[in-house]
Amino acid sequence: ACANAYVAPGVFAPLAASRTGAVSQRPGMALRNSVSSAATLRAPVIKSEFVGNTFRVNTEAQLDQALNTIKMSLADGQKPVIIGLAADSGCGKSTFMRRVTACFGGEVKLNDIGRETNTLISDMTTVICLDDYHSNDRAGRKVSGLTALNPKENNFDLMFEQVKAIKEGKSIMKPIYNHVNGTLDEVEEIKPTPIVIFEGLHPFYDERVNELMDFRIYVDITPEVKFNWKVQRDVEERGWTVEQVEEQINQRKPDFDAYIDPQKKKADAIIEVLPTELEKDNKKQLKVNYVQVKGVENFEPSTLFDAGSDIEWIPNKEKLSFSKPGLKLFQKQTEWFGKPAQVIGMDGNFDKLAELVYVEKAFSETGSKFFGEVTQKMVEYDGQPGSSDGTGLFQTICSLKVREIYEKI
Repeated sequence: ACANAYVAPGVFAPLAASRTGAVSQRPGMALRNSVSSAATLRAPVIKSEFVGNTFRVNTEAQLDQALNTIKMSLADGQKPVIIGLAADSGCGKSTFMRRVTACFGGEVKLNDIGRETNTLISDMTTVICLDDYHSNDRAGRKVSGLTALNPKENNFDLMFEQVKAIKEGKSIMKPIYNHVNGTLDEVEEIKPTPIVIFEGLHPFYDERVNELMDFRIYVDITPEVKFNWKVQRDVEERGWTVEQVEEQINQRKPDFDAYIDPQKKKADAIIEVLPTELEKDNKKQLKVNYVQVKGVENFEPSTLFDAGSDIEWIPNKEKLSFSKPGLKLFQKQTEWFGKPAQVIGMDGNFDKLAELVYVEKAFSETGSKFFGEVTQKMVEYDGQPGSSDGTGLFQTICSLKVREIYEKI
């Protein structure tokens, strides 16, 4: 459905509060009367048939803001598509979510509430961090002696109520966990958008919440890779020592093994990140498996060359540059906790991102709308983690599949 708007004379009234951002490509916008510039109007009125509100605006900036509010609203009867992403802390969820939201167009930014927030928004998407449902602040967990991974430190009743409300197209007043100082801050209002992603430690732990998910993604990082990544993030960006990182990982490991890791058996798509098998003790390069469960509604697994085949492929080095110890792509058929699955993967790094289009030719069912879109999306995030290996490649393909799932639903 399209949002319909009209422009007509009227008296000025304050613009209703809204989130700002660029206009996305979907759903479309139809103006009944075209306008060259809001500056030429006398307090135009914009009415959205999505939200049933009338906005009176006085400037071009206010007109843009009103149009954006219409764009981010749900059509009558439309319900958000709910995506779950489970992963431990320091596993690259933030970069992954930016790749997902970028597939829907518009600027990706933090919710503009004028204070600390974890909520990411764009024209079509909202990303909610499940850390916001911690029961205690950092000081409270020191008293309880429990980690944030322990279900006792999370309010699953509130999580269920609010995920359910969002899925029904209702706004919520969501708590905020402040990662800077470890406090539980004042709530923020979240209005449903066409796609809402719940990311964090426990999106599939509570079966009530799990049942509300339309698609489930799990990022599975081996302990060795996780340690290297957390050192890079927490030491370089947060001022921790290596010893503090190691201590935190060891403290969290029992709860991770008990409560977080078992959720991967419920996932529909799994990105496994492992050390390379091309060279012993190489800590710079990675092997990445993209596990895709078969028979999932609205989800067709991506394929390397031929669906159902087991394949190993070393690309032509003249068409895709790579350095020692090498580069290999593969596909294999397997089972994921008793469910048939297809794995596509990459071991090693490539040197020139633009040349990835050569590899893209070998893939099908990527969710792309045109040949070259996978490479284009990768280039847009050049320099970000995973830009030269399978991490970024399969995050990008999985992101495009999320867009495809949304369009099918």
